[in-house]
Amino acid sequence: MGHIPEDRQRRGLVLDFNLAENLVLHDYGREPFSKLGWINPKSWLRWARGLLQEFDVRGGGPTTRGASLSGGNQQKVVIAREVSRDPSVLIAAQPTRGLDVGAIEFVHRRLVEQRDAGKAVLLVSLELEEILSLSDRILVLYEGRIAAEFRPDASEEEIGIAMVGGRRTEAA
Repeated sequence: MGHIPEDRQRRGLVLDFNLAENLVLHDYGREPFSKLGWINPKSWLRWARGLLQEFDVRGGGPTTRGASLSGGNQQKVVIAREVSRDPSVLIAAQPTRGLDVGAIEFVHRRLVEQRDAGKAVLLVSLELEEILSLSDRILVLYEGRIAAEFRPDASEEEIGIAMVGGRRTEAA
């Protein structure tokens, strides 16, 4: 399972770590990053360099501290780490919060790629437009329960009524 947390600076990255360290955060003890119990930071750097290029992270290289990147590039590092682990389920909580238009498009494209690759993507967002444009199925929560289920072609009005506790509607 992969997780793109709502707060990239508190939950997604260790800002004092460099990008290579952040990218291997979950897997530093596995091959090829370690062997026979010995970690291999040189392999982290090689692997990180490729991921930073693939995910178009700008503003530094593998030895750059996470804190020195813009918010959009920090989010790209989090997404690179989580997607590179090849999870069957990816949970994305407010993945575009505080990002500029270019970074938002990048995040959306990567989430759709995961979906198209057969991965389950759970998108949690307060942005209705984002939900409508990316989702195959929409669940509305109200007072801790599923209040309604919709297809992505549902109207904003229908969804809005469910969001304030209106009548339950089921997708066809």
